[in-house]
Amino acid sequence: MKKTILPILTAALLASVASTQAQSLLRITEAMSSSGVGGTPDWFELTNLGNTAANITGWKVDDSSYGTPSTAILALNGITSIGAGESVVFFETSAANLTGAWATDLTNFRNFWGGLNGVQVGYYGGSGVGLSSAGDGLVVFNSSGAEATSRVSFGAATAGYSFNFTWDNAGALTSAPNALSAEGVNGAWKVNAAFGGTGTPIDNIAGPGTITTAAVPEPSSVALLGLGFLALLGVRGLNRKA
Repeated sequence: MKKTILPILTAALLASVASTQAQSLLRITEAMSSSGVGGTPDWFELTNLGNTAANITGWKVDDSSYGTPSTAILALNGITSIGAGESVVFFETSAANLTGAWATDLTNFRNFWGGLNGVQVGYYGGSGVGLSSAGDGLVVFNSSGAEATSRVSFGAATAGYSFNFTWDNAGALTSAPNALSAEGVNGAWKVNAAFGGTGTPIDNIAGPGTITTAAVPEPSSVALLGLGFLALLGVRGLNRKA
């Protein structure tokens, strides 16, 4: 027994370290339901607060019906993976544009927000899902149909301002209800542009693609192993006394 307990404890410790390091944690961190006349379509931001990349192939989104009826759930397109600590953006396009014209919407969306260099931008579209300026909600489902994010909700929109949702490292919501973006706060900035480059420019304040909550810190393997070896030494000491 004395010869076998140390290898068993060591293996268990290493397994614990490996499982702790490999975690993704997805949360909706921003949403915009009213960019104003001449502004962008509705959009939301999805952030990986974890310490490993998340494969989101086949994932879908729904508004405040939260998957009821299931036919209203729409596919998320254009992005298949979200890196650790990365924020991505999905905007709404018309069902007709899903076959190819979405690329123009994508270009216009990026241009409106100053290019969004380094930010992944995807899209969704179809009937049954739309962010109402009178108040709505969001949830994202994984490829198995299970809810992959916590549900968020928001009230009536203030045109030109996005809603912000902040989370702690454990994935618990910490922001106040209906928290609006403020210029220079949590990575939000102000633009004055017209969607598609036509029409009268309009002010908007938001931070699409700017993470507002630090990623879950990766536990130090060395520290965990150090604690483990101290425990193992304690076990050896007890065995010697026995």
